[in-house]
Order: sequence, then C-alpha cells, then structure tokens
Amino acid sequence: MRIPIRMIGIATTFFWIFLIGFFISAVYSVKDVQFNFGEPQFGLNANSEAFFSLPVSIINRGLYDISVFRIFTQISDNANIAIVNGSTSVPVIKRNDEVTVMHNMTVNVDDLLQTDQNYLFNDTDLRIYVVLGMSIAKMIPVEASANLSVRWGAPLYNFALGQVQYSAYNSSHLVATVPISFENHAFFDVAGNIRVRMYNSTNRRVGSGEISVVVPPDSSYNGSLQFYASITRLTASGRFDVYFSTAFFDYGPLVIHYG
Repeated sequence: MRIPIRMIGIATTFFWIFLIGFFISAVYSVKDVQFNFGEPQFGLNANSEAFFSLPVSIINRGLYDISVFRIFTQISDNANIAIVNGSTSVPVIKRNDEVTVMHNMTVNVDDLLQTDQNYLFNDTDLRIYVVLGMSIAKMIPVEASANLSVRWGAPLYNFALGQVQYSAYNSSHLVATVPISFENHAFFDVAGNIRVRMYNSTNRRVGSGEISVVVPPDSSYNGSLQFYASITRLTASGRFDVYFSTAFFDYGPLVIHYG
C-alpha cells in the first residue's frame, strides 16, 4: 500500500510543528528554574579533613524534569591561580520539586599554605567560580555561571614575638623568655608545636626552644617560650627562625629579626 505523498508532507509538517513547539516550550521552561546559593564556608568532616561547602538550592517550576544536573566549582586566589576544583551531580530533579545540594570539596590546607604564606598570617577573600549545567527534558542543554567569594581566616593572624627577657641561670647561660602572640581566625584549631631558634648577628645559634599550643577558632593566644641562651654568643641584634607544626600544616622558617 502506497502512502500518498501529500499525506507524508502533512505528517512531516505536523512533526516539525510538534518538534518546534516542544523546543520552544522547553527553552521557555528554563525561566521557571531558580537557583539559590547558600553561604559558602570552610569546615571539618568526620575524618578531620578540611572541606569547602556550598549549598545550592534548585527550584524546578518548569514544564519538564531536569536531568543530569551538575555543579562545578573552582576556588582561586586573588591572582586568579586555581587552588582546588570539584563537581557534584544530581541524576534527576522532577518538575515542581525543590532540591538542596551540598557541594563539598576537600581542601589540602598544607598545600594551600605552602603556596603562599599570606594565608597563614593574613585574612583574605578567595574567589569561587561556579558553573551549573543541566538538561531540560533530557534534550536541551542549559548552562549558567556565577562568581562568588568566601572569606579565608588566617590561623596565625598578627603573629608576633615580643621583647626577649633574660634571667640568670648559671655562669654560661641565661634563661631567655620570648613572648608569643597571635589570633586564630581559621575554621580549625591551631593545635601543635611552635619551635623557635635564636641566632646572633654572626649567624651562630644562641639557643632554641619549643612550646605546644591549642588555640580554637576565633581565639587569641598570648604565651611565652623559654630556652637557655649562651651568654658568650649573645649579640645586640640577630634573628629568630620560627617553625610551626600542626595537624593541618607545617611551615618554617618564619624569619623575625631583632635588635
């Protein structure tokens, strides 16, 4: 049985009308999809690993389901150098559904601090580039992007060594007391050891000491470190080499001159 060419033409016309109508309705449906970003933040997971978390809410009021919803983020410093990136996927978001996705990325704090010591001692804003990708009705790809920022709090903000005080010990050594102060603006405890080595103006070691600290977030530390200083090697000027060793980072030496 042969189908008249005219009927084929009509069927083809209806097919294209349907396809164009579907495409237009799918594209139009995008305007009824809303995205809301929660407050980005750093935190600690159950394994005591540092992570970055970004809550993303998707409200699908469109005519079709959203399939393969993807979140991609890249965190960069002020020089636009990438620090970490990651992605999260949601298979399906049904029509008239509202879904909140927690997009998490593990952050290697030690690598971050080794990249730039300013992260240790100075608060700063990190840039977050977010790309949202999805398919409407399993056919129409849609992509949107946004720029956000998150505050990075320095774990050793305003770190300083105070004036060294000396007291008698024996004929060859004095007891040196070095005041130490800083503020922990980070999201994790600064728990570990601070080691100080004192050198004179001829680069000879005068003495060294170590102290343990536990400083919770949003807390300040004011303490002192004591060690024996060689009387014969003391000079009016010199330097301190300071080393930090904690659960999240190791750093040193931080060179602080005196005199």
